[in-house]
Amino acid sequence: MAQQELPQYKTDFLHAALEGGALRFGTFELKSKRQSPYFFNAGSFFTGSLHAAIVDAFASTIISSSSSSSSTDSDNTLDFDVIFGPAYKGIPLAAGVLYALARRDPARFGAVGYAFDRKEAKDHGEGGTLVGAPLRGKRVLVIDDVVSSGTAKRQAVDLIRAAGGTVAGIVVALDRQETLPPPAAGADGSGSKSDERTSAIGELRREYGIPIVAIVRLEDIITGMRGGAIAEDDIRRMEEYRAKYGASD
Repeated sequence: MAQQELPQYKTDFLHAALEGGALRFGTFELKSKRQSPYFFNAGSFFTGSLHAAIVDAFASTIISSSSSSSSTDSDNTLDFDVIFGPAYKGIPLAAGVLYALARRDPARFGAVGYAFDRKEAKDHGEGGTLVGAPLRGKRVLVIDDVVSSGTAKRQAVDLIRAAGGTVAGIVVALDRQETLPPPAAGADGSGSKSDERTSAIGELRREYGIPIVAIVRLEDIITGMRGGAIAEDDIRRMEEYRAKYGASD
């Protein structure tokens, strides 16, 4: 398969992820017990230059997916009043992404707020589990690193709705384009369906009817970084993994 030219912000993000060690290759056991040939950790963007790279990539993704941009994909348009970062990795991302957006277009994003949650409710001072912009009556965009099983994103959606907000969409750094692990036979009264090729992101899209977009997908890594940036053996192993576990949505 020939190298596919990616938008510059995707290429810059992937190069930063490689150079900073956020994107690594080898053999990694996931929570699902699958043996993955690659691993992505947004927590590795911990220097000034790396943090700038990831928040700028998020900002570019949001702008390219916004209704007032040139995007014509109505399923992926994003309109929002508040950016929400789930604890913990989402907190610095939400603050940084808002800064990157406001720096680019202060007229459009200068009045947008950001908020995040605490893992444990505060019982003094302002109290509660939410910090930052009020969510009631607001359209809220969730920012986070990846979607694994989708549990954390469902918790964020529930929290935002309980606070009176409306979830406008979710933006993540990486879409693994990977099927959900099948449930144990009989765990929910039935075995897994062999014809289902559903990813966590695809399931969340159908469940909530909201746009969910990613800076990059596994497909972008495979086709966009071929030809020197990533070893051909690592490309081959990712292609094999994609063939085995790739989702159809």
